[in-house]
Amino acid sequence: MKSIIEKYGHKRVVIVKGGITRHRSIFNGLKVFVENEFSNHLLQKPEVVIIHDAVRPFVEEDILSKVVMAAKEHGAAGAIRPLVSTVIASAADGCLDHSLERARYRASEMPQAFLFDIIYEAYQQCTDYDLDYGTECLHLALKYCKTNAKLVEGTADLWKVTYKRDLYAAESIIKDNLSQQVCVITDVKEAVAQIGFLLHETLKSQQIEAVSISLSKSDSHLQNIFSGQCYNFVCINDKKYAIQEAQQLVDMLEKSNLPLLYPVVLILMHLDISENISFSIGIEELTRIKKFAGEMKKKNILVYGLLIQYKDHLVLQKIVNSAAALIMALIKDRNPELIGQLLVA
Repeated sequence: MKSIIEKYGHKRVVIVKGGITRHRSIFNGLKVFVENEFSNHLLQKPEVVIIHDAVRPFVEEDILSKVVMAAKEHGAAGAIRPLVSTVIASAADGCLDHSLERARYRASEMPQAFLFDIIYEAYQQCTDYDLDYGTECLHLALKYCKTNAKLVEGTADLWKVTYKRDLYAAESIIKDNLSQQVCVITDVKEAVAQIGFLLHETLKSQQIEAVSISLSKSDSHLQNIFSGQCYNFVCINDKKYAIQEAQQLVDMLEKSNLPLLYPVVLILMHLDISENISFSIGIEELTRIKKFAGEMKKKNILVYGLLIQYKDHLVLQKIVNSAAALIMALIKDRNPELIGQLLVA
């Protein structure tokens, strides 16, 4: 955890050793604000504290705001979701004892929020049995502080990553979210700008938020795009060697505030409109792309090559459609095994 905080430059994080159970870990976290051993961190006791768990990684700011405001008014609040299965109780012989009416019950989710003094008092009063076997913070607030929590309807994304298969679902959600925005970078040359425009419009027609920009624009314009959390870049050029421009883009990425928590996709799109029918990119260029891609992978940047060859403008839109399909496949899959490869649209 310390290495993660250091790697991504988090400043307002204090690490607290967890306990052997959920409640003991939470209690340790609450003690940070009142016990002398943590006084060197100069943490002020908050009015409201939010409790969340990492197995629900897709919590939105909106639900955090709702539970905090509800906690300020009611003393405690928590997210809930409808039950998707009926809850039943089994008898000692393993047979059905009774079932609950599903419409009357809800699944308790996270995040939960509390007035700090209420939840801290509840943990101070609770028993070792509560700390070792309890799972519900809202219940502690009710049991020991007579605080009835406000229940806030949560979103479907609050599901728990519990089983191994859930990791694949979480990865798919992350990749889908990352693929919603693409930055298309061109220069001022007419042919390159035309391809950039067509690609921009094609991506937009597929409900992708596409942003077009010229490398001739000011650094501040590019920085604004980087700060917008865009993780996908298509750099269109008609030069034989585009590595220098790609390196310029990477340098700007590294200077930006974009946290490389997820792999950035950089697609080098080479435009070939020469009359020569033969394949115009040689082994030397392919070797450079592969070497550059290997170096960038260490920085969590995935570099792919894409070649567009055309002689007839009548088929240009069809070729751009093909290029857009390849770009979206690369962005959504984010396969590190394909870096440095040159695909042909």
